[in-house]
Amino acid sequence: MDQVYIENLADHVGETVTIKGWLYNKRSSGKLHFLQVRDGTGIVQAVMFKGDFDETLFKECDTLPQESAIIVKGEVKEDKRALGGVEVGVSAIEIVGQAEPYPITPKEHSTAFLMENRHLWLRSSKQHAVLRIRARIIKAIRDFFDDRGYVCMDTPIFTPAACEGTTTLFNVDYFGDDAYLTQSGQLYGEAAAMAFGKIYCFGPTFRAEKSKTRRHLTEFWMVEPEVAYLEFDGIMELAEQFVSYIVEQVLKDRSRELDVLERDKSLLEKMAPPFPRISYSDAVARLKEKGHTIEWGDDFGAPEETALGEEYEKPLLIHRFPAAIKAFYMKRDPDDDKLALGVDMIAPEGYGEIIGGGQRSSDLEYLQEQLNKHELPEEAFRWYLDLRRFGSVPHGGFGLGLERTVAWICGTHHVRECIPFPRMLYKIYP
Repeated sequence: MDQVYIENLADHVGETVTIKGWLYNKRSSGKLHFLQVRDGTGIVQAVMFKGDFDETLFKECDTLPQESAIIVKGEVKEDKRALGGVEVGVSAIEIVGQAEPYPITPKEHSTAFLMENRHLWLRSSKQHAVLRIRARIIKAIRDFFDDRGYVCMDTPIFTPAACEGTTTLFNVDYFGDDAYLTQSGQLYGEAAAMAFGKIYCFGPTFRAEKSKTRRHLTEFWMVEPEVAYLEFDGIMELAEQFVSYIVEQVLKDRSRELDVLERDKSLLEKMAPPFPRISYSDAVARLKEKGHTIEWGDDFGAPEETALGEEYEKPLLIHRFPAAIKAFYMKRDPDDDKLALGVDMIAPEGYGEIIGGGQRSSDLEYLQEQLNKHELPEEAFRWYLDLRRFGSVPHGGFGLGLERTVAWICGTHHVRECIPFPRMLYKIYP
């Protein structure tokens, strides 16, 4: 039979199959070799009986190093005790490539060592599980919006001006002119929403923040829906439905990977909307009750987000922030000019903000005033102001950070494990 992937072996019980992969681990008991074989979709135990093989080949398999490339042929047998419920009785084995001694051994390794060997660490069972969950989250993101009629729009990586703030930009030479790596696709997403009604952009974004916290990367992925005629309450409802859908899909399709990570799935099974909501002002009052030294007008940091998030089993929506700490394009609250119609979603269990968004101002004069106030060059935003000159409507959206969402759903402590090759402060290898 042609190659069968390990994740599909349960469909081939009683058949002889070919598995192409790598030796993940092994143990021997004289007349038997128990080979753990991985192929990228899973791991299966392959059992070799000494009497079925040439003595030289059997002895060679006894000393075969971890991660050697092998092709195994054998019968799939049901075994309820085994991972995946099956094992393979080996009838033939080919050593495609014998590995050198593998640097990542079963002993404890430092995080620095593992990050230096990230290209190999990806092969370990827990890292593998995290990144398969990440891939399923990406599919869920696209399915959620595609199935609801949103159009995917690719926005530029090179931009002429800041979106979120001028102090966290990566500056690049663009044929003699200054350009920046994008902090967000949102402004371009607004233009696309005025053309297509409802869109989302999804791709890498960059922040030159000199931060070493477990929640920060300098390069991370973000999905940003933007919808014409969607106002503030609708934005919060969309965010709730979106996050609930993502968690539901992971529970349905990646339960085995969550088990590998020893994730408490009961905590994820509570994510049906509605989510709790509190105003920024109420959040500040609660933090003061908890002994935090915060004043109205201060932005929340990791300690404040953690303290607020751990009060709830579901993500928490904090809304109506001081306009002074939000981006220039945020619409003011019509009931209180000091407030912006912005919202952050804080994940439970101490994982911090996973969504930030809100309603955008549709007023041309207000935006011109804001550009001047923030000392941003109006010329660089002329195209953006055109959106208010030619058919301006109420609109809004949000951005969800992929790696923080992966960390929360997986129960992973640090976002560096939630992207294949993380980029962090002073860390760009491999």
